[in-house]
Amino acid sequence: MLTISDTRSLADDRSGDRLVERLTSAGHELADRAIVRDDPDQIVGKLHAWIDDPEIDVVLTTGGTGVTGRDITPEAMARVWDKEIPGFGELFRWLSYRTIGTSTIQSRATAGVARGTYLFALPGSTGAVTDAWDGILSSQLDIRHKPCNFVELMPRLTER
Repeated sequence: MLTISDTRSLADDRSGDRLVERLTSAGHELADRAIVRDDPDQIVGKLHAWIDDPEIDVVLTTGGTGVTGRDITPEAMARVWDKEIPGFGELFRWLSYRTIGTSTIQSRATAGVARGTYLFALPGSTGAVTDAWDGILSSQLDIRHKPCNFVELMPRLTER
């Protein structure tokens, strides 16, 4: 779980805490947690390290998905992924609209796949990570979810 922020620390990373609580409560194992600055090279470096770790299947990030000058998470992710999952951002904004209305348009939440690892970029608010986890990720990262889910595709993500 990666928090991207120039201002957060582990002591006040509430959105990161919320994601960790959600994913561990669902039975997932947290392999690592880190905070990096809003710096594309730092983000890309951490993503590559985790993508190359065979024990990590999914990387969740929070922060840096807005439209201000320092919000560069989607651009950093695009530097590493093989395929974008555009439906993730579309569905996230649709779900978020119910909570925050038209303000959801400011979110550039996104997802992709890199060398067999899923990457999800979530906004940095606790409400946004809750919407993303509860409304999308909890079911898509559960092999029991039907009719289909991200987990069942994992063995085939590196097919050519």
